[in-house]
Amino acid sequence: MSGSARGPLLLGVRHHGPGSARAVRAALEAARPSAVLIEGPPEGDALLALAADPGMRPPVALLAHAADDPGRAAFWPLAGFSPEWAAIRWAQTRDVPVRFIDLPAAHTLAAEPDAEAPGSVRLDPLAVLAETAGYDDPERWWEDVVEHRGTGAADPLAAFEALGEAMGALREEFGDGGHARDLVREAYMRQRMRAARREFGEDHAVVCGAWHVPALRAKTTAAADKALLTGLPKVKVETTWVPWTHRRLARAGGYGAGIASPGWYAHLFEARDRPVERWLTKVAGLLREEDRQVSSAHVIEAVRLAQTLAAVRGRPLPGLTETLEAVRAVMCDGSEVPLALIEDRLVVGDVLGEVPDAAPVVPLQRDLTRRQRSLRLKAEARERELELDLRKETDAARSVLLHRLRLLGIEWGTPTASRGSTGTFRETWRLRWEPELSVRVAEAGIWGTTVLAAATAKAEADAGAAAELAEVTALAERCLEAGLGEALPAVLRALADRAALDTDVARLAKALPALARSLRYGDVRGTDASALATVAAGLAERICVALPAACAAGLDADAAAELRGHVDGVHGAVGLLDREDLRERWSAVLRTLAARDTVPGLIRGRAARLLLDEGRLPQEETARLMGLALSPASAPADAAGWIEGFAGGGGTLLVHDDRLLGLIDAWLVSVPEGAFIDVLPLLRRTFGAYEPGVRRTLGELLGRGPGRVSVVPGAGAAPPGFAPALDPTRADAVLPLLHLLLTAAPP
Repeated sequence: MSGSARGPLLLGVRHHGPGSARAVRAALEAARPSAVLIEGPPEGDALLALAADPGMRPPVALLAHAADDPGRAAFWPLAGFSPEWAAIRWAQTRDVPVRFIDLPAAHTLAAEPDAEAPGSVRLDPLAVLAETAGYDDPERWWEDVVEHRGTGAADPLAAFEALGEAMGALREEFGDGGHARDLVREAYMRQRMRAARREFGEDHAVVCGAWHVPALRAKTTAAADKALLTGLPKVKVETTWVPWTHRRLARAGGYGAGIASPGWYAHLFEARDRPVERWLTKVAGLLREEDRQVSSAHVIEAVRLAQTLAAVRGRPLPGLTETLEAVRAVMCDGSEVPLALIEDRLVVGDVLGEVPDAAPVVPLQRDLTRRQRSLRLKAEARERELELDLRKETDAARSVLLHRLRLLGIEWGTPTASRGSTGTFRETWRLRWEPELSVRVAEAGIWGTTVLAAATAKAEADAGAAAELAEVTALAERCLEAGLGEALPAVLRALADRAALDTDVARLAKALPALARSLRYGDVRGTDASALATVAAGLAERICVALPAACAAGLDADAAAELRGHVDGVHGAVGLLDREDLRERWSAVLRTLAARDTVPGLIRGRAARLLLDEGRLPQEETARLMGLALSPASAPADAAGWIEGFAGGGGTLLVHDDRLLGLIDAWLVSVPEGAFIDVLPLLRRTFGAYEPGVRRTLGELLGRGPGRVSVVPGAGAAPPGFAPALDPTRADAVLPLLHLLLTAAPP
């Protein structure tokens, strides 16, 4: 037997096995033990009563973390089909004492992560037993011998006896199987069993992993076990229950005792009869939701095929393999695409458990829960998109909460590109609640007891610790997004200090765009961003002074490309600052860059293009600068860089200005053969980035041959459909419509 006639009842299980859960329940009902001992940390004993709370819905996990270091944490997950959960609920419904007996979390969390022998091979007992039985898949073997066994056996203890004997043979052959830490855990379990014998007598039951049964049955002395436990490191821990997900029970989620198909196992546990028929009905429902034509006839045929496959393979009932093969053939027309959806949604699943309010949590978690409920932001395991209109009070508050959580390192939501709108009043978030976020909340609890207080304190600390100016400017932008007005003074002080000391124009240029966005868009959330204006203006002035010298200091190609990006960033930032004096100053800098021969061609060309787009460089002057850059006296590589800077980012200008296109065409055909090979990669990179339609139009223009593309300024006629100059009357007529499009609220 798994327990002797006068000893404890040892019920060796597979963690998260529905067959084991049913068998444990049947065995406990037959044996009626005086107490139930469960593999788990004893610190959770005080929380066991919450398992009976109506608000507790598995999957859940017992979370233990070091009191002074919440990031050092461990989870003990339990699903509704876990044997341990079944044992806990059986004991509670019959007023039988229940205890956890595994090594305390105080020792587990104090141990170094690599405490076990590095490089040791850890034995998978189920894989060895499956291979011995002639199976190449442990999951399939387990289904055949346990999950499909049912609960109507005459002796509910027979399966535990057989599994215990098999594990005993494995322990004799492989020892600890590479699980050296288990020897310490098992010593502690035996100590707890001795204590239970004194308190409850011999007829208590132990529910643990089947691997541990031989060790718990072994004859050892209390002194020997005590010696194994002497000197273990220890930390103070705090424990609570947290919601868990089926996805995190899966091996793909990184959980060590995970299973491949938690959704399937949950179905097997909950389905009282005809599990295959009920499962395939679920599959049909999911496929119908995805607009696939699946009828009841498909379900009937899939059931028949699954049963036939099981019979051919000598299996007692169709397993997951047979049902999925039947679904692929009958419902998916052989396609793997809908089958992947079924595996994700049903075989694994996104079920998220619930924990009652009475569960102990850090004050920050309690405040976060309050905010989630007031804003109707439900934590869900399945990823979903949330569209926010920041002009609405509730949506603005949701945005603020999500930004504050991100600043605290709690990545519940991730900003993503909005669909159908690029306005500053709209945000799109991708939300998914992961169980590990409970640990992040506990970690963030050191900063404050509310989300607002914690985010404010964290922002102030980050400002003081920032090493680069760009980090502080990005932090200022995040503070505005998160509505952290109280943190801005500390951030601005750090920003002013670093800006005053930083002399690297590249770092200054990298920092300015975030400040400009903050000033331009801060009022969308109703946050006062005016305090940033002085700092931003000073930063822009310093960039204008230092940039020309930085661009003429013998830059190589990579450095020139980096500065070209900074020029674009500063140009956009100056436009957002909406100060005419700064715009004039910046335009003067661009004119200097465009005309100075010592500046790399990439930057000269970009400066000319930006001035042309702003209407600050006449077309004749643009053509003159291009002619100089592409003259025979210019090095081909520098000329190609000029073209890349000028024409990069879009070719519409060349389509509509045949003079500039003609200059480029004339230069290109005059480049010597040897130099052409050198500049070809630059040209391919520039013109290859154009949209297909633009490339096609340019090809048609150039394909018309000599004389159709002018190279003399002023000689080219306007393209068909375009006037020689702007018509102000026609341009003004479109302004009312533009105003309506840009200001009208969405329907």
